[in-house]
Amino acid sequence: MNAVAHPPFTDHDWIGERALSKLRWRCRRGLLENDLFLERFFQRHADTLTEFQAQGLTELMDLSDNDLLDLLLQRTPIPGDASAPFSAVLHLLRKAAQPTPSVSYPVQD
Repeated sequence: MNAVAHPPFTDHDWIGERALSKLRWRCRRGLLENDLFLERFFQRHADTLTEFQAQGLTELMDLSDNDLLDLLLQRTPIPGDASAPFSAVLHLLRKAAQPTPSVSYPVQD
């Protein structure tokens, strides 16, 4: 999987609370599976969401629920004409869905 480059950003690229709230509302989906992907994404990235990422999420939300789920589950490839924000956020959504590795410690008797 190729890494998607995020353009350099500054503090003014972060979205505000109102924009974040609107985006969360826009990301509500009809399929539970999509909602789970999106909720995990927001849990991990809501505090640092940029305009670039918000644009990508908006583009992804224009897809039908089934098309979005197929992309999230990697059943279909990323369209060749997809924008950089679309591709970058799709990669973040897929990554956010992966469980975080747990650390196991040896048991001592």
